[in-house]
Amino acid sequence: MNNKSFISELSQRMGYTQDDTQKMVNTIIDSMNESFQRADVVSIPKFGAFEVKKRLERIVVNPGTKQRMLVPPKLVLGFKPIASLKEKVKNGGQG
Repeated sequence: MNNKSFISELSQRMGYTQDDTQKMVNTIIDSMNESFQRADVVSIPKFGAFEVKKRLERIVVNPGTKQRMLVPPKLVLGFKPIASLKEKVKNGGQG
C-alpha cells in the first residue's frame, strides 16, 4: 500500500477530506519523529512500540574478500509488535 492509497482509505473510513487526512498523518509522523530524536519509546495501543536502540561497534567480514572491517556504533529504530498482531501475521492474517 502506498501513501496515496493509504490516505484515500483512511479518509473514507474517518469521513475527512484527503487533504485533512494527509495533514493529520503528517502531524502524527512529525510528532513520532521528534520523539525518536529524544530517544523516547513511541507506543501505539493494539499495534506495537517503536524504540531507538544503540547498536554496538562490531567486526564484520566481507565474504568476497575475507577482509575484516570495523562497523562503528549507531542508533537504529526498532519495532516490537504486540503479541496478537505478531501471531496474526505469522498465521497469514487468520486468527
